[in-house]
Amino acid sequence: MMGMTMLDDAPTTIASPADTKVDRLNTASLRKIIEPEETFDFAAISKGQILPDELLSTHGLDIELTAEQKATLSREETAAMLSMGVSFESILNAGFSWQVATSKDFSDPRVMYMLHEVGEETRHSRAFVRVVQELDPQAKNPLAGGIAQFIERRFLPTLIKSPALLAVMILAGEEIPDLLQKIASEHPDTDPVLAQVNKYHRMEEARHLAFARLTVGELYPKASLKEKWLIRRIAPLLIDGLFDTFVHPGVYATVGLPTWKTWRAANRTPRRKATKLTAMRPILKALVDGGVFKPGKVNKRWQHLCQVDRFGHPLPGSVTI
Repeated sequence: MMGMTMLDDAPTTIASPADTKVDRLNTASLRKIIEPEETFDFAAISKGQILPDELLSTHGLDIELTAEQKATLSREETAAMLSMGVSFESILNAGFSWQVATSKDFSDPRVMYMLHEVGEETRHSRAFVRVVQELDPQAKNPLAGGIAQFIERRFLPTLIKSPALLAVMILAGEEIPDLLQKIASEHPDTDPVLAQVNKYHRMEEARHLAFARLTVGELYPKASLKEKWLIRRIAPLLIDGLFDTFVHPGVYATVGLPTWKTWRAANRTPRRKATKLTAMRPILKALVDGGVFKPGKVNKRWQHLCQVDRFGHPLPGSVTI
């Protein structure tokens, strides 16, 4: 990561291009620290519908909802997505904390940036929790127990201690909400406070995405064979499911719709599939750019997830937004 030159017998440390990029991210993180409780009037969030009809997951289905049902669904879907965000950011923080704790070089600018990111993610989570508190969701997540919980308990320790795999999942966990929040924040009928929170989150997540894109290529060559296998074979399955569960099935029961049937149908609408594909392709691009996949070597599972050929080129007929 750091090179050495000799000038008049005095060692001079020269930062690598990657180090310089991380230093810039560190500097940017110092420019403006936003405390959510001091910035947003969470109590001003509307008591009615907070997302427009076309941004509800049921849009495009042959379902008639009353104004009250739309309001409830908009609040439940938003609370579900933000709750997922809090959980994922906590996993990121745990993984970064493990990397810092086991670092052999605290002078590495990546260590400093991970500390910046943990602080920023914590503030994001506080903002999300405040929004969820105001929305007061009633939905019960049927995915929170059973097999999903068993897999979570077995997989999370591996994820947290696998830096390259964590970087891949961070790309997914930030690309997906970044796109969804961009769409919501740019729509004039989104609740103003929610739009402000989304814009704030996206502004700082842009740096987090830059860090993940930079480091995934550095971490992959150091990964164990098991970790590389997980990235190539299991990560695309996890990312596929991650998108689908940002809005969990339980939200539909709050407006009297069939829980699992509606959830499956909502995830199959043309708009939802196009949105998903739009979020997936930047993840693969980061892996190709980082050298995880050599030219022409994108494997079948990543091809299927992103609807691309083995070179990473979009397949004919695949639709994004």
